[in-house]
Amino acid sequence: MTLPALRLVVSCLIVGLAACSASPSKHSPDIGGARATLAILESTDIHSNILSYDYYKLAEDDSLGFERTATLVREARKEYANTLLFDAGDTIQGTALADWQARGQHLPCDHELAMYKAMDVLGYDGGTIGNHEFNYGLSFLGQVTGQAMPIDGVIEPRCAGPKFPLVLANVLGAHDGKPLYPPTALLKRKLKAFDRSGRPVEAAVRIGIIGFAPPPIVLWDRNNLEGKVTTLGVVEAARRYAPALRAQGADIIVAISHGGIDTRAYSDSMENANWHLAREPDIDVLLLGHSHQVFPDPGNARSRYNGLPDVDNERGFIHGKPAVMGNMWGKSLGVIELALVQRDGHWQIDADATHSEVRHIRSADGITVAADPAIGHAVSAEHAATIAYVSTPIGDSDFAMTTWFTAVGDVSALQPLNHAQREYAQHFITENMPEMKSVPVLSAAAPFKAGYGGATDFTDIAAGPMAIRNAADLYLYPNTLSAVKTDGTGIKAWLEKSAAYFNRIDPSLADPQELVNRKTPSYNFDVIQGGIRYMIDLAKPVGDRIVDLRYEGKPIDPAQTFIVTTNNYRASGGGDFPGTGPEHVLFNAPDMNRDVLIDWISRRRHLTLAADGSDQAWRFAPMRTAGPVVFHSASGKQDMAHRVGLNNVQQLADDGNGMATYTIDLSGPR
Repeated sequence: MTLPALRLVVSCLIVGLAACSASPSKHSPDIGGARATLAILESTDIHSNILSYDYYKLAEDDSLGFERTATLVREARKEYANTLLFDAGDTIQGTALADWQARGQHLPCDHELAMYKAMDVLGYDGGTIGNHEFNYGLSFLGQVTGQAMPIDGVIEPRCAGPKFPLVLANVLGAHDGKPLYPPTALLKRKLKAFDRSGRPVEAAVRIGIIGFAPPPIVLWDRNNLEGKVTTLGVVEAARRYAPALRAQGADIIVAISHGGIDTRAYSDSMENANWHLAREPDIDVLLLGHSHQVFPDPGNARSRYNGLPDVDNERGFIHGKPAVMGNMWGKSLGVIELALVQRDGHWQIDADATHSEVRHIRSADGITVAADPAIGHAVSAEHAATIAYVSTPIGDSDFAMTTWFTAVGDVSALQPLNHAQREYAQHFITENMPEMKSVPVLSAAAPFKAGYGGATDFTDIAAGPMAIRNAADLYLYPNTLSAVKTDGTGIKAWLEKSAAYFNRIDPSLADPQELVNRKTPSYNFDVIQGGIRYMIDLAKPVGDRIVDLRYEGKPIDPAQTFIVTTNNYRASGGGDFPGTGPEHVLFNAPDMNRDVLIDWISRRRHLTLAADGSDQAWRFAPMRTAGPVVFHSASGKQDMAHRVGLNNVQQLADDGNGMATYTIDLSGPR
């Protein structure tokens, strides 16, 4: 028996013999040679940005929003006679509206989640579950997705969920080894096609869908998932479940995989394993996400997908299979124009006539498509309630908290969080681990909004009254607080990993050199505070940049024990930081980092720059450069840099899109 045949037999045994008892059906044997175009449309990483609205600023933001993606969907449906619409996950978490529905109120069982209400306006054909879907716990996830989910041996009631199927093949219940969601679904549709003579015909097509989440969810959301779920690698899950879809007569199998493209050696815990998934014979099309990157991205010389083996970044193929990954937050729509030809009674892909593209809500000339009014109408009540929720006052501050210049040393938006995390951990240790109370507690925080998404993608909290929305802007995600135990050597290794956020600078170059490595996300630029001082030497390679590392004014002792407070994502190994992972975790707290911050501000009431926003723990090692070292931030903010002591920063040029190019003089003190 061949390997594919063996896989088919095993798969049939898993999903049920009845599903595989019939030989593959020939849908339309009388239209051999017929052709059709099927547009597969994809949203991904919406992160509950339903409306073009910033709940942290209480202002419209037309650079994002599902209500504008909806317009692209409607336009594509006018353009193509045949369309299918799918979502690739990280859908229900990410905005204050999402947090209010999950934490700020009790969502009745018969009420549909606002995000899914909006999606149902468009009539999605299917979707999958991303890693952030698990952030609010399995009980909430089961409720809002309408999935009767066994938790702690109890079957939760089936509640109102989306009106389209959600599939997930690689997340299994720990108690029974069965998938939490149906691993696959078979969609039966009618195609408008043309026969060999060019006459219009209508023919049946069967589209199989299979879903995948990143396997590291069991580490990232350990508090919610430990002992409750296990994961399969995406390749193993595809081999287990996809052959049965083919046996049921699927012409085309679409993998909806919440992950990116990584060409490194495969493992079953791989976060972005879709380069390997594309090699599986029962996968025909890939809809990707998670990486917050556009694929394909033709014409972008800085695209991370340029030059990867067996990756076509012009037409959107991986190992000869069409693939697409739209951008985050409702900024775009992925489109695969799939050319189909009828052969041997089945629809097959004509790769030469197929291509993928990403369509953006904002064009290169700055024009943004209009919002679909039906989306705003569907969620108007939830929108109003969220505004009221985030406006609840909690304190005040005499300084602005911003991330415009976090990359060059400003800690105004990081220090409040680090203060809150340290105090929480110190109290927790005193109450629960008194034997550890003499160990120094440090705290690590990173900027979540540092300009990656453009001029509006910064934290910008003005001095004055503070509300819940301000704390939510300082900490975007519903992570829970965790702490790891390490030593002085581990602290240095942690900071070395963080310093990979910067490019290596050649002092002799006269041409401008970019300071920030755009391939490293800002959420991996951890700043550690709590008596720590250090310098980053940009002339040195990654891994050897941290110099003059001190604790309480003295060179750090490599053997001294430290506790670092962070979030569950980082503590469990997210970002691959040295000294993290389950074996290093000292404790996982039940409270979210954001709630810890809100409680801290509420108790402190009055924040000051001197006490809460000016502990600049690090600086660049002095270096004279022949040419300018440049970075990018919001335009017109030079005075704010000087206000926090960064006098070596100057605006060089306005980039014309709300952003500006700045220079930093590395030759001496700030």
